[in-house]
Amino acid sequence: MIRVIILGAGNVAKHLYTAFYDHKSVEVVQCYNRKGLRLHPNQKEITITQNINSLKEADVYILAVSDDAIEEVSNLLPFKNKFIVHTSGSVPMHILNSDNQRGVFYPLQTFSEDKAVDFTSVPFCLEAENAVSMNTLQKLSSMLSEKVYHISSEQRNVLHVSAVFVNNFANYLFSTGNDICNEYDVPFEILHPLIQETAQKITEMNPDLAQTGPAIRNDIKTIKRHLKILTNNTQKEIYKTLTRGIQSKYGKKL
Repeated sequence: MIRVIILGAGNVAKHLYTAFYDHKSVEVVQCYNRKGLRLHPNQKEITITQNINSLKEADVYILAVSDDAIEEVSNLLPFKNKFIVHTSGSVPMHILNSDNQRGVFYPLQTFSEDKAVDFTSVPFCLEAENAVSMNTLQKLSSMLSEKVYHISSEQRNVLHVSAVFVNNFANYLFSTGNDICNEYDVPFEILHPLIQETAQKITEMNPDLAQTGPAIRNDIKTIKRHLKILTNNTQKEIYKTLTRGIQSKYGKKL
């Protein structure tokens, strides 16, 4: 049995609590957040504290807080020589207070409040200062997922930048496509199969080989027609920038 305390009340904290909730080999003994919020509808009040000085004994203390708050919360912890981890993709491990054993327990996934997450397919990127701590994280993450990686802070930061491109930026483009469809009263759902096929394709082949569209074909007439359709200047600039990026990578010219 691994005893866990979760600090934080955001999406990552809530989804981790839910993942641990029914797991027989993990006990979430306590949760800390300043507002005393529940992380799960069935969570008992006795397991919630607003007082960081009243934290109980645990094998792992998971700081599932915002990146900007990790160092501050780490410095407020009222003990030494415990095992503390954060869940950030971009913050280095050494930002945690050195009075404690330090580690990283980073689930590489997008977390939304009302969307359930299947942790069995979520990659966990782990980092720790010693073999004993890494073994604890290995056991904890393996209870949730088969995809477990030992990743340094530098490698994790690279992963996080890549994740911004494939997730945050990609979702912004989905949103932009939805805006364009709405402007011309076209159902966005027509594009759903294309989005799904695109995402599936790059899991089966190199993304370079999957690239299609007017930019890589150097189809100037189509590109000009598209730019005339776009009425929003930001959308036009994004279209031009991405077109130039594709053509630069694949040796085409505007």
